Amino acid sequence: MDVTPIRRKILYIGNLGSGLTCTHRLDALTRIGQDVLPFDPSSVLSSSRILSRLRYRYPVGPLVAGANREALRLVHEHKPDVVWFDKPIFFTPETITEIKSTGALTVCYNQDNPFGHRNDGCWTQFYRASKLFDLHCLFRDADIRRYKAWGLPYIPLQFSYDPEHIFPPPAEWTDTQRSRDVSFTGSPYDKRAEFLIELIERYKLPLLIAGPNWPRALNPEQLKKYVTAGLLPPTAYRENIWKSKINLAFVTHSNEDDVAHKAFEITACASFLLAERTTGHLAAFDEDKEAVFFSSVEECAEKALYYLDHPAEREAIARHGRERAVNSGYDNDTQLKRVLFKLDGVKEPAVTY
Repeated sequence: MDVTPIRRKILYIGNLGSGLTCTHRLDALTRIGQDVLPFDPSSVLSSSRILSRLRYRYPVGPLVAGANREALRLVHEHKPDVVWFDKPIFFTPETITEIKSTGALTVCYNQDNPFGHRNDGCWTQFYRASKLFDLHCLFRDADIRRYKAWGLPYIPLQFSYDPEHIFPPPAEWTDTQRSRDVSFTGSPYDKRAEFLIELIERYKLPLLIAGPNWPRALNPEQLKKYVTAGLLPPTAYRENIWKSKINLAFVTHSNEDDVAHKAFEITACASFLLAERTTGHLAAFDEDKEAVFFSSVEECAEKALYYLDHPAEREAIARHGRERAVNSGYDNDTQLKRVLFKLDGVKEPAVTY
């Protein structure tokens, strides 16, 4: 069986800033043989900070008209086979309908959850247009149940890492290069701040934090002592994982997530993953062989301290986690091929577990 997806002309619409995962997915489609035309809506929308914030909260009328016009212009000029929307929050039902009238297939790839409890406030147009897409890419059980009940076409995908940006450190890398004992890299969603501070101050865990928005969650003294950086660019993000003996990961419960996206990035870096125990993580990795899990702050502290003192076991689990991430196809290329095979109407090749 030919395991190469049909080559298509794809108009790829999304936030294509440097280093963003949306850009990584566009690059992956190119790597797997697609003819990709990029369009970033921000290129035709006002860059005013005030208008940008207003547009995010109220993506309607003149605030988004330019993006809709340009998308339709590109569709009529280039006649793509597929219009691929990455988090389509600016596009009206009228635009989606006109695109479909040209014969193009429409794909909605949306890693966020429009129907969760986080109240992101940006989904007005998506709610109106969501039932029009030819295929939805879904990442959490809660969404799969919804879309199935609504009778909408979907494919379940795994959160994935980009192999061009997420990979192991050099072969000679050892614990001597790992200057951080325990790390968390990410945002203070849910009750993560309280959890991490308890690990540090009650259980004396040598833990450092990096990521955006921590000034909202910690006091100035805690920020100075425990937070080493804000939002990290891709290279620094990868190296931060490499330099950490233990990398923590949490699911975002307010987003109804089953897994942490960074769980796949950490393991793909051949680094040790200590993650919240969920059904999604248990399905993705063999516990205590490919990753280690916790269900409470006490268990997290106990396991972190144990594996800090047992580097050989830690190295073996990190190595097996990397093997699982690769062999199970948790990379962008494999996951996006699955979407293309779905569009082709063929059974996707099995991955090795």
